[in-house]
Amino acid sequence: MSHIEESIEVAVPVTTAYNQWTQFESFPDFMSGVERVDQLGPDRTHWVTRVAGAEREFDASISEQIPDERIAWVSTSGPRQGGVVTFHRLDEGHTRIVLQLEYAPEVFTEAVGDRLGFVRRRAEKDLVRFKEFIEGRGIATGAWRGTL
Repeated sequence: MSHIEESIEVAVPVTTAYNQWTQFESFPDFMSGVERVDQLGPDRTHWVTRVAGAEREFDASISEQIPDERIAWVSTSGPRQGGVVTFHRLDEGHTRIVLQLEYAPEVFTEAVGDRLGFVRRRAEKDLVRFKEFIEGRGIATGAWRGTL
């Protein structure tokens, strides 16, 4: 398993950042390689990704969700991966988001890409795009405030 940890500060309140992150179907708007995310239930999602021309589909289960604090998940099919995103209030208008991701490359090209840091850089760029997305809007596209 490989481990990635990246963080970013966004100029929105913690509730706004958290609420947007609960809108999984909006992830293609800021995550490169994510074609579609379907919310199948409060704790289940289905992902369709395309990386380097290869399409992959997998399901994920949200194992923990605490409003304004954290969302944790693990894949239940497809590539083995899981992680947690945490939200830290810096002040009324700023939030630090910390993304921790663990995954197991499945094929040789994924293992090479991992060693070359491609996945780490993609995670970093996705956080920058999330920052641009949420700061540009100023408000979340929706919210799910349940606890799992």
